[in-house]
Amino acid sequence: MYVLHLFQSHIRQNKLCKATDKILLAVSGGLDSMVMVHLFRQGGYHFSVAHCNFQLRGAESDGDEEFVKQKCGHFSIPFFTHRFETNNYATTNGVSIQMAARELRYAWFNNLLSEEKYDWVATAHHLNDSIETVLLNLTKGSGIEGLCGIAVKNKKVIRPLLFATREEIENYAAAEGITWREDSSNRTDDYQRNFIRHQLVPRLNELNPSWAQAVQRSMEKLKGAEELRELGLQQWKSKNQKSENGKIILSKSGFEKLENPAPILWTVIKEYGFNLDQCQEIIRTFDGQSGKKFSSLDFELVVDRNSLIIFQSHSWDEILIEKGQNEARLSSMFLQIKQEKSPLITDDKSAAFLDAHLLTFPLLWRKWKAGDSFQPLGMQNRKKLSDFLIDEKISLADKESATIIESNGEIVWVVGHRIDERFKVKKETSLAIIMSVEPYF
Repeated sequence: MYVLHLFQSHIRQNKLCKATDKILLAVSGGLDSMVMVHLFRQGGYHFSVAHCNFQLRGAESDGDEEFVKQKCGHFSIPFFTHRFETNNYATTNGVSIQMAARELRYAWFNNLLSEEKYDWVATAHHLNDSIETVLLNLTKGSGIEGLCGIAVKNKKVIRPLLFATREEIENYAAAEGITWREDSSNRTDDYQRNFIRHQLVPRLNELNPSWAQAVQRSMEKLKGAEELRELGLQQWKSKNQKSENGKIILSKSGFEKLENPAPILWTVIKEYGFNLDQCQEIIRTFDGQSGKKFSSLDFELVVDRNSLIIFQSHSWDEILIEKGQNEARLSSMFLQIKQEKSPLITDDKSAAFLDAHLLTFPLLWRKWKAGDSFQPLGMQNRKKLSDFLIDEKISLADKESATIIESNGEIVWVVGHRIDERFKVKKETSLAIIMSVEPYF
């Protein structure tokens, strides 16, 4: 009963769930998950079981499914199961088998939570799993957040066994006569986690028999440091970061007095896919000429005069706008189009007021290119668009994403900046086309 007491204390202290909550247990049929089922039964919680058959071990996978199904039937526990085409998913999406299994199971869990109105999904990760995660993250150069171990609660996922070591779980199962299925893949070193479990952990036990408890204390300290780091990060962002027209703008001055600006920059922009090496190079460009550009998988970063500008990478497909069309989308921009007989003209640069009778449809909306020119509103002569953008002091990032709308080969609007003088609404205009643009999210 001592383990049950620790189990319930762990749940209370971390506010994982209430006895009245509906909980979905992720049960593979292995030692850890079968102990979790036993503890939830002993504690009187309201729960059901979900089993994933990833079809990776043939008859052994089917045997696991049948074992869990029979156990649930014996104890009258509601049971859900699903068979996944894991290998096909991994190949199609270009991910590892482990990542494929993770993505598939959590997508299914989320569907069950929504459809069956469960409050939480509980997984059977224990202390050794958490420590193995820390060791794996160390080999990958993780930041402080990767050294805190597995989170006890993450959105709708709870981990009620993180208080116990693998040895404690094994002893409890033996004492309570709990049966389980052994996964044969756990005996190989083919996976990184198994290598750590079989090769590294025994050596650490030789070095310090209480090493797991020592690492646990370190993780607890790091959780406090991580929380404090997050508070400091939000304070820094409030002073040095802003969002503008779908872009993230970081002030260079926010890094000037820092002793370690590169790792701090990485902490700020890692969510956009940039790595530490890039951040070190970005910091080195501060004293050089502006305009240097860096790319991650989905984002671009431009080093401007006084700031770093981050924006999403786009695939620029030019599109046609037909007569009567009332909206259009290009990349991350959304265009609204309407007609008015007597428009109230404003100086809002995000809107264009054009004489409808001077336009030839379809209009073409595309990214600007070298050689483009137009007659900016208020001017008598044509001007190269590149010179116009420079004169308007348009940032490097905004130049990258500038677009134009053409009518019969002539620019009628540099979107979000200036219309062409020749297409403006005049006193004699009987019908106007009004276009307005905004970021699309």
